Amino acid sequence: MKRVRCPKCDHFITFDETRYQAGQSLIFVCPDCNKQFGIRMGESRLRDTQKEEKPDENINETGCGAIVVIENVFHYKQVIPLRMGDNTIGRYMKGGKTNTPIETNDPSVDMLHCVINVSRGKDGKLRYVLRDGPSNTGTFVDNELLGDRERRIIYDGTLFTIGATSVILRSGD
Repeated sequence: MKRVRCPKCDHFITFDETRYQAGQSLIFVCPDCNKQFGIRMGESRLRDTQKEEKPDENINETGCGAIVVIENVFHYKQVIPLRMGDNTIGRYMKGGKTNTPIETNDPSVDMLHCVINVSRGKDGKLRYVLRDGPSNTGTFVDNELLGDRERRIIYDGTLFTIGATSVILRSGD
């Protein structure tokens, strides 16, 4: 099941996408405000792990862990693998510069919101360092706002918030 949002009143309409083919145009009428709008069925250009209806949080394709984007009114749950080095996190936009995009309609998530750097410490274990972009709405870790370019070491299970979107780190170790 997929959801579309009315562009006038933000009411969600749920429909069964398996009944339609890619490229097919659909017309909806919002039951709340009677606004008529259309969408075109298509394929997401993001990696398959983000498209799954029930993504596996323990996916560890790269061995570097992943971030889990928690479902809210703007998007479904997503599991996005991390890679060594800087993982620039932001809202997906075709041609955007982020290498770890979140598919969302959340306007408070910048296109380049924050960065998680994945490296190996002296002990050989993975180390995760989160820093704000800087972004317009800020990055929060444990309800504390990170300052511009402030760095914070985060661990498996750390919850951080970008805009109205909550994200959990799942480490690769």
